[in-house]
Amino acid sequence: MKNRSNILHLLILCTALLPGTAVQAQQCMTWDEAYHRADERIVNLTLDEKIRFMQGYSSFFFYGIPEKGIPYVYLADATQGIHLRDNLPDTTLVRQPKRSTAFPCPILLASTFNAELTCRYAEAIGEECRAGGIEILLGPGVNICRNAQCGRNFEYFGEDPLLSSVLAAAYVRGLQSTGTAACLKHFIGNETEFYRRRSNSMIDERALHEIYLPPFRAGIEAGAAYVMTSYNQLNGEWCGQNPYVIRDLLRDSLGFRGCIMSDWRSVYDTEKVVKSGQNVEMPGRKTVFDDVRSLLAENRITEGDIDRMIRPNIATAIAYGFYDREKYCPDLLDRYPAHAEIAREVAAEGIVLLRNNGILPLAPGCKILLTGRFIDTIPRSGDNPAASAEVLGYDNVTLAKALHTKFGDAVRVVEKPTDEELATADIVILSTGTIDVESFERPFALPADEEIFIRRVVAINPRTIVLVNSGSGIRMTDWHDQAAALIYGWYPGQNGFEALADILAGDKTPSGKLPITIEREFTDSPASGTMPAGAEFYHHAPRAYNESLISIYDVDYAESVLVGYRWYETKGIKPLYPFGFGLSYTTFELTAPQAEIQFPNQGPLSVCVTLTNTGVYTGAEVVQLYVSQITPSVVRPKKELKAFRKVMLAPGESEIVKFALDRQTLAYWNDQIHDWHVDSGRYELLLGTSSAEIVYRLPLNVQ
Repeated sequence: MKNRSNILHLLILCTALLPGTAVQAQQCMTWDEAYHRADERIVNLTLDEKIRFMQGYSSFFFYGIPEKGIPYVYLADATQGIHLRDNLPDTTLVRQPKRSTAFPCPILLASTFNAELTCRYAEAIGEECRAGGIEILLGPGVNICRNAQCGRNFEYFGEDPLLSSVLAAAYVRGLQSTGTAACLKHFIGNETEFYRRRSNSMIDERALHEIYLPPFRAGIEAGAAYVMTSYNQLNGEWCGQNPYVIRDLLRDSLGFRGCIMSDWRSVYDTEKVVKSGQNVEMPGRKTVFDDVRSLLAENRITEGDIDRMIRPNIATAIAYGFYDREKYCPDLLDRYPAHAEIAREVAAEGIVLLRNNGILPLAPGCKILLTGRFIDTIPRSGDNPAASAEVLGYDNVTLAKALHTKFGDAVRVVEKPTDEELATADIVILSTGTIDVESFERPFALPADEEIFIRRVVAINPRTIVLVNSGSGIRMTDWHDQAAALIYGWYPGQNGFEALADILAGDKTPSGKLPITIEREFTDSPASGTMPAGAEFYHHAPRAYNESLISIYDVDYAESVLVGYRWYETKGIKPLYPFGFGLSYTTFELTAPQAEIQFPNQGPLSVCVTLTNTGVYTGAEVVQLYVSQITPSVVRPKKELKAFRKVMLAPGESEIVKFALDRQTLAYWNDQIHDWHVDSGRYELLLGTSSAEIVYRLPLNVQ
C-alpha cells in the first residue's frame, strides 16, 4: 500500500464509465525509450548548449537547437483558454492564433461536478493550442481552495481532494488527447497569493498526502507531461529548489517521470536548483550562465549534474512527439464554433442557484430592472496584464446584451436607480462580485459602498435577484436573507451570460453545486490568520513581484486535514452555504439505499441508491457519497467525500446510482509508519445531495 493514494481508486470509479474520459494521453513511446533517445541528443551538445537548456529561451519557450533536431517548444498560459500575448520576444518561433475562446473559469467547471464535460472542455482548449502551434498549456491548476481570499481560487477545482482529483484527471486526458501537453501547477502548498514569493507554507505530512497531493497524483496518473513548482516555500525551502518537494514527493512518492519546471522567477540559488531535481528554470535568471561556470570551476557541481537536470526536459518533448510532428493544425480553426458551444454548456451546468423563494424561473412578461457592477463588461481575472489566466475571448456577450436578447424590451438598465424605480420594478436583477487575480488577495467582504448598495436594493424590493460573479466565496451575511434569489455565476466566460439568461427564463434548469464552502464570516475559516498581523491588502503588481525576500512569513496550515467542509463539519461551525450545495427548478428523491453491513474481504463494497426526478422539469442532480469513521484513532473529518455521480433525469424518471468503494478509500495517512492505514471498527456511509444534506446513513463494519 506504500505511496498509493486513497483517492486514486475512487477517481477510477468516478470516471471509468463516463464517455470521453478513457482517452489516453498522447505519449508516443515509453519513458525508458524517450530517455534513451534524450541521452543520444545530449551527448552531442556542447557545455554551453547544455547550460542554455537549464533555463527557458525567453519568457515562453524552452530552448532549442533546430539544427541538432531539437526545435524550440512554446508554452502558453492559462487553464480556461489560451492567454494570447502580444509581447513574445521572437515571433518567428510561433504563429499564435488570432483569437482564443474565453471559457468559464475552472472553479465554475468544478461546479458542474461533471468529469465528461471537463474532458470535452479541456479537449476544446487543446485543439486551439494545436491550431496555434502551442505544445504545452500551463495548466490545469490543482491547488486546493483553502483560503477564500486567495486571488487564484478561480483557477482551481475547489476545496475537496476527490473532486479536484477526478476533474484534474479528466482535464489532463481531454487536453492531451489533442497532442497538447498538460502542466500541473503549482507544486505544492500555493494556497495564498499574498506576497507568495516570501510565504512559507507549513504543512504536516498527513495533510500533504490526504489533501494537497491527491490532485497532482491523479493528473500524473492520467498522463500529465509536465509539473510546475510553486513560488512559496514548503516548510522552510522554496519549492522550486527543494529536494524534498521535487525528489521525495514528486519523483519518488508520485512516480512522476516527465519534466519539472519552476514557476516564473521563483528560484534563487543555482546550486540548489541543479541538485534539487529541478529540470528547467523559467524563464531563467541572467546570472545562471556565470553561476554554472563558477560552480563547475569550484567542483560544486559536475557536467553530469547538468546532464541529469536537462535530461527530463528533452525526454518529455521526445515522448510526446514535439520534435517530430507538424507544428500547426490549421484545420482545427474550424472547431471554434463548437468550442463556443462547449463554453456555454459548461456555464449552464456550473452556474449555482443558491437561493430561490419561487421567483425563478421568471414569469413571462415581467419587467426587469438591471443594475449593479457587471452590466456591460465580462467579469474575469484582471488588473494585471502579467497574470497567467487572462483570456479575453471574442464575440463576448455582456449581461445586458444577453438579457436584452432573451427578454427584449422588458429589460431596462439603470446604473443608479432611485428608490421609486427600485420599488416599482417587477423584478430587480442586481449584479455584484469581485475581480480576482494572480499575485493578489482581496478581502472576503465586498467594498463598503457595494455592500450598502446591495442592502438598500434588497430592502426596497423583496423581488431582487442577486447575481454574484467572483472567483471564490464572498461575505453575503447581511443581505442574503432579504434576496428573493441568489445565483453564483463565477467568471462565466465569453458567452456564459447567455447560459444565465436561459436559466432565468427556465429554458435551462440549474444543476451547479458549490465546490467550496462559503463562510458567514472569514473569521470562521481556518485560513483567517494567513496574512501576517498588521498586513494590508495591496493592488499593485510590481509591489508583489519586487518585494524583498528577506522577510519570510509563515502560513501555518494548523487545521491539517480539516480543510473546507471538513473543518466546518468537524468544528460544528455552520457556514452560509455548504460544500456540494445547489438548487434546481425540479425536485429529486433518493430512495432504496443498499450496501453490505460488513466490508467484503475481497473486492470492492457495492453501494447503490435510486434517484427519482419528482418535479416537472428535466434536470440533473449530483448524488454524493461520504464516509465517516465512528471512533477514529486519530483526528479525522466528520465526513469525507468518497464518490459522486451527476445524473440527468426527465420528470418522473428514475435511475439506480451505483458506487463501488475500494477498501483503500477508508484509509488515512499514518505519519508514524509513513504509509496509508485503514482502522478496523465502525463506519457510516452517508448518501445525500450536499455535505450538509444527508438523506441516508448506512452502518458499515470493517475488520
